[in-house]
Amino acid sequence: MSMLGTKWKLHGNGKSIRPGHVVAPDERLAWPLTIGVGMQHVVAMFGATFLVPIITGMPPATTMFFSGVGTLLFLVITKGRVPSYLGSSFAFIAPIMASQQQYGIAGALGGVVLAGVVLALIGAVVQKFGAEWINRLMPPIVTGAIVALIGLNLAPAAKNNFDAAPVTALITLVTIILVSVLFRGIIGRLSILVGVVVGYLVAMMRGEVDYSKMDAAAWIGLPHFQTPEFHLGVVGLFVPVVLVLVAENIGHVKSVAAMTGQNLDGVSGRALMGDGAATVLAGLGGGSGTTTYAENIGVMAATKVYSTAAYWVAGIFAIVLSFSPKFGELIATVPAGVLGGAATMLYGMIGVLGVKIWVQNKVNFSNPINLTTAAVALIIGIADYTWTIGELTFTGIALGSAAALVIYHGMKAVARWRGTVAEPETETAGLPPAAKAAMNAAAKRSGKKK
Repeated sequence: MSMLGTKWKLHGNGKSIRPGHVVAPDERLAWPLTIGVGMQHVVAMFGATFLVPIITGMPPATTMFFSGVGTLLFLVITKGRVPSYLGSSFAFIAPIMASQQQYGIAGALGGVVLAGVVLALIGAVVQKFGAEWINRLMPPIVTGAIVALIGLNLAPAAKNNFDAAPVTALITLVTIILVSVLFRGIIGRLSILVGVVVGYLVAMMRGEVDYSKMDAAAWIGLPHFQTPEFHLGVVGLFVPVVLVLVAENIGHVKSVAAMTGQNLDGVSGRALMGDGAATVLAGLGGGSGTTTYAENIGVMAATKVYSTAAYWVAGIFAIVLSFSPKFGELIATVPAGVLGGAATMLYGMIGVLGVKIWVQNKVNFSNPINLTTAAVALIIGIADYTWTIGELTFTGIALGSAAALVIYHGMKAVARWRGTVAEPETETAGLPPAAKAAMNAAAKRSGKKK
């Protein structure tokens, strides 16, 4: 492929996918089909990407603009090897809302820029030295705890929106639940978007939607751009988000590699740098931080099309949509009740994703280090503990993330020194009894030697 990753080979005859094959990142179908797949990617990211600015009070059109630009930038930085759409990251919701209370939107944007810079720097280190050090710093027990506490920390915000219009919120939530099990394929994967649409229609009938700003907006115009302000007090809010973004990006690269049969370890660092650069750009102009989107992995899995050409189409189309202020204001009319129903599901899903990391990696909670790490970090995050030092304010997400890292590595160091923990860190279920006994014996010997 070219340096920009924009030279694609035609897959077969360009009209169909050969049996047992997939359209690789450096291939494409005929342009009409490629455009169609690109449009599907826009639909897939649409609901989740717009929920972030709506919940945080940021301009939806601006977020759409920077998600499109960020996607194109990501494709260039990864040289077209990693097919991905960069949409709004849910991990930014809590720190943006918390920082806005003290520093306003401009201060929150400064935090977004900070997170992007740190992520890009980590990407540069990963590209140079590999990602093994990340796995050592953030093993599954730590990563799962951080992801879980970020989602669960937002529970009070979901309840407040739910209480604003309980009937609308309940219908929205029930619709999301039913759609996810009633339909297969793309509709089932877009259950949150469908639920929001149904909830919005109910809100219209109940007179809960205000169209005054939309009526006054022009059909065509520039998105609302805003510059950031930088405050030391937001550091503790946004740095933990970087850990989540690292996990999401590395996971995305591994998923695409598994589905396409390609080894993408060599571009993991570039993926982190691409997302970091896109997040910095968004923060500088008034958009929310970005991340690689799992929703679009679903589209690729369903269509067998992993062509980055489709993502160029999606990015360009998103940019075009962002130049309609009326469209942006229409999205901003989504009322609190609809957000409450969707957020109840959405925030819970983020929390459960952390648990999923534990399950997939067979984290052993009989090990007191794992148990203590998760227990303390979750309570700190959910209860939103706060610690203020001068201008610095550390809230539940920052303190919970720090607790997970310090407790895990601190307890592990002490246990090795004293030789007190013999339980393995991962479950040994399914192994023969002799293998389990051997692992436990090895753990005991290791502890004694140290």
